Amino acid sequence: MLPALPDGEERELELESSEEGGAGEERRPERHGSTYHSLYGYRSCGLSLLDTNLPAEAETELRSFISRRLAKGALLEGMGNVASVELSIPEYKVGCYYCRFQQENLLEMATQESDISTPEYVVCFLGGSEKGLELFRLELDKYIQSLKIKPVLEQKTLETSVNPDLKSWFENALCPIQRVVQLFQEKLSFLLHAALSYTPVEVKNADERTEKDISRFLAAAGLQGLVQEGTMTSLSIAMTEEQHKSMIIDCSGPQPQLSNAGSNRFCEDWMQAFVNGAEGGNPFLFQQILENFKLKAIQDINNLKRFIRQAEMNHYALFKCYLFLKNCGSGDILLKIVKVEHAEMAEARNVVTVLEEFMRETSGA
Repeated sequence: MLPALPDGEERELELESSEEGGAGEERRPERHGSTYHSLYGYRSCGLSLLDTNLPAEAETELRSFISRRLAKGALLEGMGNVASVELSIPEYKVGCYYCRFQQENLLEMATQESDISTPEYVVCFLGGSEKGLELFRLELDKYIQSLKIKPVLEQKTLETSVNPDLKSWFENALCPIQRVVQLFQEKLSFLLHAALSYTPVEVKNADERTEKDISRFLAAAGLQGLVQEGTMTSLSIAMTEEQHKSMIIDCSGPQPQLSNAGSNRFCEDWMQAFVNGAEGGNPFLFQQILENFKLKAIQDINNLKRFIRQAEMNHYALFKCYLFLKNCGSGDILLKIVKVEHAEMAEARNVVTVLEEFMRETSGA
């Protein structure tokens, strides 16, 4: 995952120029094969198996691995880890996400009655490779949160309350982006544009899963956490005031219909990378493309900000800013982002104002 950027000048990633790299430079999709899960109860005396779809020998090997990790104090509550494990299954070596957690309703009881020992659990999801699952580690952490609010994890309620979520972890946690790509196809560029520009989106006539998938895609494709929080808040307000209406996605038909939607060449190029990847139908590939999409957007923002600092001192750099905005394919969004970030900086604000005028004149020519 891309790291959150610190504040100040050090926020800028030390990246190659915008002209290098691009939407086509994606890694080859990995094969994820079969998927597995195991759920354990955990007390000081050790692990007790509650549910698994692993063969007996492989489950014993996995339990031994988890026990060693617990003994080393390597499992923090609610924060998952990813590793490669070698098990007696056809894939032999697979990626393993494992997380220790306490159930929220039982945790509340334990705080009220200190003599109650709160049971803990360890869940393991296995499939793909370590590198592949690492791309989804934060998403899997969120998925664990949904398990924490389920009814008491007793055998009598396990099958109806928790087992379906364990069985479908791969589809529920890893495949939403893939499903959105397959649903929107060429219209995906509008979603990418909305995510980058922080444009409000309203989904109509969609089933619950599709609505959640779209919401997750927009959140995953946006730059929240990668640019200053105040910038995103101000940008959201600016976009809402500018448009006075949300982008509407109507899912009543076989293909979603969009209104009040915008796009640009940058988003169209990356849409093509997603659509090309859809042939393989691999969620790890889609997640990697999405990370590269955001990385390239951050590259372009950092480059533009550097050019603006230079343009405060000489006119040639101002022309360089203009050429960059014209050629990057996403000048409409980048200019809005830097305008918000430089709102309180007089010299930089003047540069942005001139650039806006240049862009208006050339777009109307």
